[in-house]
Amino acid sequence: MKAWFCLPLIAVVLSGCAARTEYRASCGTQLDAAWHELDLAKAEGFAGTVSYSKALSLLTAAKTQQQFEKYEGCSEKAEKARFYIRESRAGR
Repeated sequence: MKAWFCLPLIAVVLSGCAARTEYRASCGTQLDAAWHELDLAKAEGFAGTVSYSKALSLLTAAKTQQQFEKYEGCSEKAEKARFYIRESRAGR
């Protein structure tokens, strides 16, 4: 009887752990690309724009979420940061 109770409990716990890594690769890829694009924007002289500052703060928040294994939020923030980097490079 205990096995029938423990088996679903173990399945639920394991599925919860699996969900935490769903966005891990996306988070890492987005962060790497965004930091690279941010460096390019800085080298091109766009470091003083408001969009650049927004992107930098979003990337900092995304990196913090990555450290706490909040990969979905990390990925979303990195995508938003890349948008602001494009805006910065466009002069907006």
